Amino acid sequence: MTPHNIQAALDQVPGPWQPHLLARFNDHEVKVVKLHGEFVWHTHPDTDEMFVVVAGSLTIQLRDGDVVLGPQDVYVVPRGVEHCPRADEEASALLVELAGTTNTGDAGGELTSRTRELPA
Repeated sequence: MTPHNIQAALDQVPGPWQPHLLARFNDHEVKVVKLHGEFVWHTHPDTDEMFVVVAGSLTIQLRDGDVVLGPQDVYVVPRGVEHCPRADEEASALLVELAGTTNTGDAGGELTSRTRELPA
């Protein structure tokens, strides 16, 4: 195992909503992602999704109210809960979820992105 620097990994992410694999453990993946604008409303029927904000501000829109996260904040969206991430200014975060989880969950669409490997 080689240690990974979160900021160095984020510096390699070219644009928003493109998750890149940082690490794997058990059946989970830790991904780095830049966020800007509004994503899509979606659910992950089979897994919780954990957001860890590294920089900026991220709003997790939920049908019953918004959750606003700042740097170093953590929030877990329970499996099956419809949500829509939004970042009015660029933010960066870690995502922790089951390996193979599609970023747009059950919604699909043009923002669907496979998890990419970081450049070597």
